[in-house]
Amino acid sequence: MVCSILIHEKPQLKDPVLIEGLPGIGFVANIAALHLINELKAKKFAEIVSSSFQDFAILTENGTPRSPINELYYVKREDAGRDLIIWYGNTQALTTPGQYELCGKVLDIAQELGCKYAISLGGFKKDEVKGTPGLYCAASDEETMQEALALGPKPMVGHIFGIAGLVVGLCRLREINAFTLLVDTVGAYPDVTATKAALTTLEKFLELTIDQTGVETAALETKRILESFGLIRNIQEEKKKEEEALRWYI
Repeated sequence: MVCSILIHEKPQLKDPVLIEGLPGIGFVANIAALHLINELKAKKFAEIVSSSFQDFAILTENGTPRSPINELYYVKREDAGRDLIIWYGNTQALTTPGQYELCGKVLDIAQELGCKYAISLGGFKKDEVKGTPGLYCAASDEETMQEALALGPKPMVGHIFGIAGLVVGLCRLREINAFTLLVDTVGAYPDVTATKAALTTLEKFLELTIDQTGVETAALETKRILESFGLIRNIQEEKKKEEEALRWYI
């Protein structure tokens, strides 16, 4: 397995918190990470490619390729709060060994920069979500669990698949405090409502005001990127297929 990292800069950070933001159910983490990058003017300092990512590239209008990639950004806060490391990307790894290697490499970098706390985000799939979406959490240890529960979510019971769960498990082995925050979502499209709920909870923990007026824009950008990689279907195309199928029943 090959996981290659290009580090542009090694920033000097103050007790940074790692925030995971890769595509998942409802694309909650992905939208949240992109919004934080835009809103907080985060600076990219590392790029990661893996042999467990998809084996193709998308050509843009000007002919340049866009490949499956993960990126790391940092935010140096001017207030008394902890700095941030934001883990963003257009894909997770496609294999279990690839997921472990990718997560391990990112945690290696985060620890080198002094990170002792990590938060993963994700969606909790429901057939229907009415009103305010529910929040759930799991943590690497009892102390961190209590910190997470104080933010309002309920304890998560069951399985957490993918990077959102793996981050917490590997952080426990590395003695990094970590919790995952999951939000109710139907999961079929980039969920703005669920993302806003996640960001509101992050605000409380980070003691940071996050302007959420641009979340819809981040969701549209996320949808466009992920459609180009085939990670979500084009809604208009799906609607057309459904209409064509229904004609047989008229």
